Amino acid sequence: MSKSATAASAEKNKAAAQVSAWKNLQGLVPYLGRYRGSIALGLLTLALMGAFGSLVPLSTGVITDTLAGSAQPFSHTAARGAVLARGDVLARAGWLSRTVPYYAPHSRHTLLVYCGLLILFVALKGIFSFLTRMVLIGVSRDIEYDLRNDLVARLILMEPEFYVRNRTGELMSRATNDLNNVRMVLGPGIMYSATTIVTMVLAIGIMLQLSPSLTLWVLLPVPIVAVAVRHFGKVIHDLYEKIQSSLAALSARAQENLSGVRVIRAYAQEEAEIRGFDQPNREYVNRNILLIRTWSMFMPSLQALIGTTFLIVLWKGGSQVIRHEVSIGSFVAFFTYLGVLVWPMIALGWVTNIFQRGAASMGRLNFILKAEPNIDDRNASVPAESEPRGEIEFRNLTFSYPTTLSGNGANGKEAANGERDAHVLHNINLRIPAGSTLAIVGPTGCGKSTLAALVARLWEAPDGSVALDGRPLREWPLATLRKSIGYVPQDAYLFSETIGENIAFGISEADPERVRRAGEIASLDGDIKGFPEGYDTVVGERGITLSGGQKQRTAIARAVIRDPRILILDDALSSVDTQTEERILGALRQVMRGRTTLLISHRCSTVRDADQIVVLREGRIVEQGTHSQLLATAGYYADLYQKQLLEEELERA
Repeated sequence: MSKSATAASAEKNKAAAQVSAWKNLQGLVPYLGRYRGSIALGLLTLALMGAFGSLVPLSTGVITDTLAGSAQPFSHTAARGAVLARGDVLARAGWLSRTVPYYAPHSRHTLLVYCGLLILFVALKGIFSFLTRMVLIGVSRDIEYDLRNDLVARLILMEPEFYVRNRTGELMSRATNDLNNVRMVLGPGIMYSATTIVTMVLAIGIMLQLSPSLTLWVLLPVPIVAVAVRHFGKVIHDLYEKIQSSLAALSARAQENLSGVRVIRAYAQEEAEIRGFDQPNREYVNRNILLIRTWSMFMPSLQALIGTTFLIVLWKGGSQVIRHEVSIGSFVAFFTYLGVLVWPMIALGWVTNIFQRGAASMGRLNFILKAEPNIDDRNASVPAESEPRGEIEFRNLTFSYPTTLSGNGANGKEAANGERDAHVLHNINLRIPAGSTLAIVGPTGCGKSTLAALVARLWEAPDGSVALDGRPLREWPLATLRKSIGYVPQDAYLFSETIGENIAFGISEADPERVRRAGEIASLDGDIKGFPEGYDTVVGERGITLSGGQKQRTAIARAVIRDPRILILDDALSSVDTQTEERILGALRQVMRGRTTLLISHRCSTVRDADQIVVLREGRIVEQGTHSQLLATAGYYADLYQKQLLEEELERA
């Protein structure tokens, strides 16, 4: 990773760390609101699961008191060695003892009833546990589905500036690893949190009835647990933010290496890239080890507190049994409830980890979900059903990329005062009548592609500097504008689909004949006939199975099949030979008739039939006219034309 990318990532992480975990998770509230009914049902089944689970220790206690021969379950059998009459026992027994039905000491009937109830309660707890998981975990998957759709929708909506500032690999990491952590919050996080609350409330409520003094002893470690959870939770949250940042950097590095694997092999840089990957990989591992160390301190601390609680119950509870202050059944039930509370106490630490991880990840997802595109329809006033005629006008257009800071722009030039000038285009005034063809030529980096991208609003020009049919470009809805444009960029990107699907990408429905006709216009049909499956041939990732010329011609066919009012060909014939170029241009002349066409090229042979030709140099129009007019001026265009004529003659020789 470059130093600038590392610094930018560090700044983003620092800003994210300043946002509290709960504030990050607030972004999930609207998603939870969509499934209120399912969540309520899941929480109901969870409460029933806890209720039936809390009856299991009570049944165990009743069975124990029955075997021990206690006159009444969960009551004192004697006080200081004095034997009490049954009436006195009932008088001293609490409401819990008095509400136990079908009880008789040493009774087989009582044992049979409560053993059956014990089995029933365990079965019901299992059934409601299954329903709880099915409903709540199912909701988490549904919300994950919604989140993933919203992430993709937002990423597609963002303009190129967003992707200049954020690397693809890091965005992929957020949409996969971070999304999985958020799902864990929505599923296991919520489920185990609610289970912990319900179980602890019911268990502690009944434990207070069994022995208030013993319950107070059990609750002594709770403040220590709360402090430990708060401390370790903050540490885990901070560490996990750093881990996710490292993973994003690692994913970005891997994505770049895989995308550029052919270049890496061509330059024999396999070992160098492996070594370069080792550093972020080691950083990721080290941060995970630090998290594991923290986690390994957290869990033993909780287990030590739990073990201490068991010792307290054995010591104090055993003493009370010996002194006949509680029945043996009460002690067994109490001890069983303490066992029931073990998992919630352990889950408390696990859930803390889940929530802290999820909060850190949600903060990273919020960066995407809350990102607002700078190019939108906020100023649109033209009716969406309108169709432009295609007249384009540039009015005093001066443009610099928003990602380029004045003073260090990549496209900057030395200004008269010695400072760097970040402007890519300077004071462009140009009118393209509807249905005419404008050709743009000039050296590399002079702003030709930028001018074409501004027409399609891939980048935002200054307000009022670009007009379509006499109206500022911002007044046209984006969908209407881009539906009217067939754009072939320099880098012809193809999807990992069939050739036919790539050609038909820009339209909702396309019959095979229409696809074939577009292929003919792009001089691609002859090549496709030689493929085993014709237009159903899968081209592979980024069209890897096609040559550069075939990819460009596929992109031309994709633009032509849309039947656009405006056709933009940005150096779209650079990868084809002159004979193929002539065939394509011959077919395109029929398509271009009546359409506004922007034709960008380095070849004079490509642009000589254009209605007007402009020459750009250093972002300024330096020549303008028809082919014959520019030859007569003996300027840059004429010189370029003579050089290319000489090259063609040398090739023929």
